[in-house]
Amino acid sequence: MKSKMSGMHSNWSEMFPTKVSALIFVTYMGLFINQGILVTASQSSTSEYNYNTVTVVLLTEVLKLFVSIALYCKDASFPSLLYEVKKYSRVMMLYFVPAFMYCLYNNLAFVNLATYDPTTYYLLLQFRVVITGVVFQVLFKKQLSCKQWISLLLLTLGCMIKHIDIGNAGHEATKGTDKVAESSFSREISTLFILVQTVCSCFAGVYNEFLLKGEGAQVNIYVQNVFMYIDSIICNAGVLMVQGNLQEAFQPDALAAVLRPTVLLIMLNNAAIGIITSFFLKNLNSIVKTFASALELMFTAVFCWLLFGIPIHLSTVLAIAVVSYSVMIYSQNPVVNQTPTSTSAQSLKEPLIKEPLIKEPLIKDLEEV
Repeated sequence: MKSKMSGMHSNWSEMFPTKVSALIFVTYMGLFINQGILVTASQSSTSEYNYNTVTVVLLTEVLKLFVSIALYCKDASFPSLLYEVKKYSRVMMLYFVPAFMYCLYNNLAFVNLATYDPTTYYLLLQFRVVITGVVFQVLFKKQLSCKQWISLLLLTLGCMIKHIDIGNAGHEATKGTDKVAESSFSREISTLFILVQTVCSCFAGVYNEFLLKGEGAQVNIYVQNVFMYIDSIICNAGVLMVQGNLQEAFQPDALAAVLRPTVLLIMLNNAAIGIITSFFLKNLNSIVKTFASALELMFTAVFCWLLFGIPIHLSTVLAIAVVSYSVMIYSQNPVVNQTPTSTSAQSLKEPLIKEPLIKEPLIKDLEEV
């Protein structure tokens, strides 16, 4: 019994090497739960938005940019930031890839949350787990074990169970089903949007991790955030331009609609998500990030029932149970991060973080900033 307990403790220690990494995990999960609920609360009675959602995404990226600059300048100087931007301009260009994917992801989030309730929305997004596993193996050349693949497949199965009508015949399982138009064309479009968002989430997350630990390993994390948000602002401005709404989006009436309390909370919460995600990927990995998203399901279902009266059916309970079990299986054999021997702190005259956040004696060259 003691050996099993010590083994379980060891596995969780590998999954969350420090208290900081565990705190990042919990914070990340809580912020994402808030986001789905806040976006749903900002909708009208007909599930439409009375504000320009692309403008909200763009202003959120501006807010993230200012936060990242402030965090950098807390321990360094603004001229040194400009120097870093110029020095690593090639890395900044590479960030246009995940920035464009996150641009699509963030804008499609508003579209899909107008179609599906938050619980169904988050469940559908979980189909990214298998894609994430494959890409994780290809980019980082790290083979997932049989137990890890079983846990990923169980997670996908849990997502599928959610859409089985168990014990509620004659009733739609989710608010989202009520919202989707009757025509097959509308259903196909809704499915396509979810698929695009899922692919964007997967590849942007893994590619961003690749930059954080590969091409951009020598670049300070706050500088990498600056690269991401500048590129994201440009991408969202491009979306407004394509829509023909670039000038209208910043008219007084349009800005007044965006500056409502609920919408401001969405931007603040989303900005916090952007900051915490970079720390998440730096200290954990995309696979653990996927399971953080899975654990959001049970809490989202409960809060949506309490706040919006969205029922929790038997299929929802079974889906959450399967997802939770898959998390338990995964925790027995988590992916452990490996990083290059050189660190961003060593490449800066003014290191922002004096000590590594992860110090595992089993991995001699592990030091992350």
